[in-house]
Amino acid sequence: MNQQVAMEAPRSIRLNPSDNVAIVVNSGGLPAGTQMGDITLIDHVPQAHKVTLADIPEGGAITRYGEVIGYAIKALPRGSWVNELLLELPTPPELASLPLATKVPADLPALEGYTFEGYRNADGTVGTRNVLGISTSVHCVAGVVDHAVRIIKERLLPKYPNVDDVVGLNHLYGCGVAINAPEAVVPIRTLQNLARNPNFGGEILVVGLGCEKLRPETLMPELPSDLAMRNVLSLQDEGFTGFQAMIDGILAMAEERLEQLNRRTRETVPASELVVGLQCGGSDAFSGVTANPALGYAADLIVRAGGTVMFSEVTEVRDAVHLLTPRCADEETGRAMLREMKWYDDYLAQGRTDRSANPSPGNKKGGLSNIVEKALGSIAKSGSSKISQVLAPGERVTKKGLIFAATPASDFVCGTQQLASGMTLQVFTTGRGTPYGLAAAPVIKVATRTDLAKRWHDLMDFDAGPVATGEATIEEVGQQLFELILDVASGRKKPWSDVWGIHNALAVFNPAPVT
Repeated sequence: MNQQVAMEAPRSIRLNPSDNVAIVVNSGGLPAGTQMGDITLIDHVPQAHKVTLADIPEGGAITRYGEVIGYAIKALPRGSWVNELLLELPTPPELASLPLATKVPADLPALEGYTFEGYRNADGTVGTRNVLGISTSVHCVAGVVDHAVRIIKERLLPKYPNVDDVVGLNHLYGCGVAINAPEAVVPIRTLQNLARNPNFGGEILVVGLGCEKLRPETLMPELPSDLAMRNVLSLQDEGFTGFQAMIDGILAMAEERLEQLNRRTRETVPASELVVGLQCGGSDAFSGVTANPALGYAADLIVRAGGTVMFSEVTEVRDAVHLLTPRCADEETGRAMLREMKWYDDYLAQGRTDRSANPSPGNKKGGLSNIVEKALGSIAKSGSSKISQVLAPGERVTKKGLIFAATPASDFVCGTQQLASGMTLQVFTTGRGTPYGLAAAPVIKVATRTDLAKRWHDLMDFDAGPVATGEATIEEVGQQLFELILDVASGRKKPWSDVWGIHNALAVFNPAPVT
């Protein structure tokens, strides 16, 4: 392996002229003694990890993306390997002093003529899938719903060819919780809006137990209570004698809704009807070089086409928020961004932790030394458009354009919260690899490295690695990704997670007390 690496021309990427580190591109890294231009490597530097381009004194700033990502805890001569153990975390941006809407990007030229085949709903939204969603008001009924879903798929779904799937919207909320606590608004509105996701076509069915704190009708606030209760099946109803009667009741209600959903067919709609969620997980130091910038370019194309793009993950934005608040469409939007950052700062403080708990061991192995470096790469997904709206966790999107939807950074929680906000397709970038998927919406997984794309050839949907090797530009890869988004939204292409049926459970964010 070392012989093979030694035969390859050493490659590195320096993102900004002011950077005093670069990351190594070569598969397997570069051994000590490698001549990289006029620099001789002192250490073996793994792939994606940083090498110093100049002598950095103890306490000296280490700069990547043109931003300080940390301070050296000891002197680092030119050619040194820089890893997480050698950096001191800098102070996060002070929220009160950040500029708001001072550098609002001008609208990019409109992009016309792009369409996809989607399912139009009565409320004007458009889904990328036609799915029967069965909501639950409490986790107690999850096993029963899972059992019913299996039967529905086997017996009923084949009768309704226009319906893609049936999904149980199970969660761990609903009882044994402080239902009236101020922060209970987060999980409650999340569950309310999950049922309203455009991919479910407005056909609401809620299975409850009967004694839970979260009353099933609460999940349908837009309906009068009498109409809401027509969509509810309670397992404690005295009309049910035995388990099979409960299942029969669920199947009967499900079939009524399958008949309605089966009337829906795909139709050509403008790309302005897209609502795409952006997420990263298992990130590495290439994330901010290849996949995320390419996704940012694709995000700009969606915004130019009149569509909606949401990026999230508060802890992976917090240390780069000073680059985002100037991009907010107005001061009100900027203050909403600060509100969500402050809320999460307080949330972490209550748990006696802070942002240093992120990144993960895998992120560090992939060359990300700390949360500052990770955040700077993460926000590359947002492209260059102005930020038109900021959503608190679980809120539903109401505007077009680039949206910041506040969520935790956890893959599963972020995915769930974006579904609640109205996301109908997700693009997920990864450098370390993950089989992550969602049952309610297609997930396109983008590999940051060609090594990963080849090794996980039947799990990764798109390879952004050619950006790192210079075989393609960010713009070329971003255009290709945009076109793949349209194909997947139309049902013309199926992501690997759907091919294999790999779907993660929902994970509703609950910052309120559990009693």
